[in-house]
Amino acid sequence: MRTPLEEMFSQARKDNRAALIAYIPAGFPTIEGCKKVIQVFAAAGVDAVEIGFPYSDPVMDGPTIQEAAQIALSQHTGASDVFDAVKFAHQSGLPTLVMTYWNPIAKYGVDKFAAEMARSGGSGVITPDLTIEEAAEWKMVTAKAEINTVFVVALSTTEDRLSKVTQQCSGFVYAASLMGVTGARNSVGAGAADLVARIRATSDLPVAVGLGVSTGEQAREVASYADGVIVGSAFIKLLLEAPNEAQGLENVRALVTQLREGMALAR
Repeated sequence: MRTPLEEMFSQARKDNRAALIAYIPAGFPTIEGCKKVIQVFAAAGVDAVEIGFPYSDPVMDGPTIQEAAQIALSQHTGASDVFDAVKFAHQSGLPTLVMTYWNPIAKYGVDKFAAEMARSGGSGVITPDLTIEEAAEWKMVTAKAEINTVFVVALSTTEDRLSKVTQQCSGFVYAASLMGVTGARNSVGAGAADLVARIRATSDLPVAVGLGVSTGEQAREVASYADGVIVGSAFIKLLLEAPNEAQGLENVRALVTQLREGMALAR
């Protein structure tokens, strides 16, 4: 059985286009506000959504996502809110993933987390700090729950390592386009296209590029060689800087439109 995420990527390939994947932390800007953002994503044409699990020690995230996570945690956002957001996104018609560090999964219970993801309609989980050497139990329970396991590869990943990691992925391979932490940047990074080519030599899975995409032009560039474009910090920045919730949501909608228009020119 294929997950909604796998079905989405299959259709995007048939349509000869890249998919737009948007990221929002659960509980940000508020617990209900997160759902409003998801509604905007769905209405504006996002293809899939990543729900971030707010965590107190987000070592791989830049200042923008860290600030959003702190806001979510200050509102006592927990696992139940994460799964509630997943369920809401799924019911809104969006293939849905959770992006989380390993500690919240271990704390919640590995079997229980995978089972709850499936029950909530989630397609899979991105685990940026879980190494494949430590992933045997996770792979087993996710296979049982029939959800995707997405691991992250970087520009620094060696050829031997790349092959091993991509073989453990399902759904898609997450290609980190830049060295360092997450965040919107002026350029995506010259090595991103090369990294995608290297991944394609080891795997037939779709490849989605994240870290740094914030404009329609950058999205067009990435969509010309990748199967998916992941945008997170740029949306969060708009919500953080908006004078009120309504304006923040409108700014998010406008950015989705700009990104989609850029991506439409890619092929």
